[in-house]
Amino acid sequence: MKILPMCCIILLGGAAPVLAAGHGGDEMAVNLTNSIFGYCAVALFALAYILVIFEEQTHLRKSKPVMMAAGFIWVFLAISYRIAGIPAEEAHNAILHNMTEYTELLLFLLAAMTYINSMDERNVFQALRSWLVSKGFSLRRIFWITGFLAFVISPVADNLTTALLMGAVVMAVAPKNKKFVALACINIVVGANAGGAFSPFGDITTLMVWQKGQAAFGQFFYLFVPALFNWLIPALIMSFFVAKEKPEALEDTVFMKFGARRIMFLFLMTIVTAVSFHNYLDLPPAAGMMLGLSYLGFFSYYIKIKEKRSIEYDRPLGIAISDEKDIFDLFKRVARAEWDTLLFFYGVILCVGGLSQFGYLALVSHQMYDGLGATNANILIGLLSAIVDNIPVMFAVLTMEPSMSLGQWLLVTLTAGVGGSLFSIGSAAGVALMGTARGTYTFGAHLKWTPIVALGYAASIYCHILLNSALF
Repeated sequence: MKILPMCCIILLGGAAPVLAAGHGGDEMAVNLTNSIFGYCAVALFALAYILVIFEEQTHLRKSKPVMMAAGFIWVFLAISYRIAGIPAEEAHNAILHNMTEYTELLLFLLAAMTYINSMDERNVFQALRSWLVSKGFSLRRIFWITGFLAFVISPVADNLTTALLMGAVVMAVAPKNKKFVALACINIVVGANAGGAFSPFGDITTLMVWQKGQAAFGQFFYLFVPALFNWLIPALIMSFFVAKEKPEALEDTVFMKFGARRIMFLFLMTIVTAVSFHNYLDLPPAAGMMLGLSYLGFFSYYIKIKEKRSIEYDRPLGIAISDEKDIFDLFKRVARAEWDTLLFFYGVILCVGGLSQFGYLALVSHQMYDGLGATNANILIGLLSAIVDNIPVMFAVLTMEPSMSLGQWLLVTLTAGVGGSLFSIGSAAGVALMGTARGTYTFGAHLKWTPIVALGYAASIYCHILLNSALF
């Protein structure tokens, strides 16, 4: 089970006294880790995460169990505080602190998702897919192209979106060639996760580290070469097992709609705005992203006017707009954000935050970082992220806030990002592709190549420690 390793670490030494961390880093000498409500909180979190794991079988959206668990964990915490004689405002302040962290993440991702959905509506990704498929490349060349594009697109478009796009290309090229589809999907997952590891925009974990201020925007690029090795080594080995035959070329061509290139430019300007807010104004990046969303808001108004006139005067605009339903609407793009994922993050952040208030994360921090040392602990974090989702793992590390150098923070960012590539269930990209290529790209198909992927994982860690030794 994905949650069992984490629970074992949390419960390791559960009877030992520990200080419960209060809001803002204050500590109170109250032991809550071995209380009945503390154990209930851990059990509830474990149960919720088991339901998340079996989402495909139960068809219960992953946000629902973690949101319920989050609510009850904080109920348990508030009752525990009352029993321990801790002022009620401590629990109030603590949950507000966690909700503030979630709000920043929510607004940031909402703006980014809206841009991605807008580019999707303007046929940006479909045009790329059509171009790749229509060229008649060999399977081996498509293997390299899709893996490379996964690596270079994911730093901007996030690893999940990138994996879905490249997976669609692979399935369009040779859906009946199971060996090619499986290898190409593994390559895409590794490439997307590796590409997302060296950019604050590439993965939720890197975004969390950046927003928390543990590394500046430009410092993530120290991870570029290690991330490249993480993808390149497995890709090189797997490519020898991909045939050189050519699939049947497609004749249909998809064109981008009116305004597509300008939306891409506005997205780039939005990223620049968010970085500037953080680096030069000491304001949250989420505020910059929301300002950037207003750029799209005004441009969407311009698109709407042009497309209405196109219908009124029967003038084709880019791809012909023939119906009011085809007209671009920004708020439809907002509505199509992945709300299940956004609400899942709410549940995860409040669950982990509640367990932190009980004192469990302080216990884990002592067991791992004090007992094993930062380097070994950070490598273990990466291995755990292949089993437990990397978002709660990274949020737990950020909440524990162990005293580490920049090199170590970058190491844990790298391992948490690329460790999920070891198994198909270890990352959102892998889970998404198991749905896209159902029955072909499976847990077992990925597991056969896990030793090869592990070579890339080990190489990336060694490369980071060697190249960036001055940061440790």
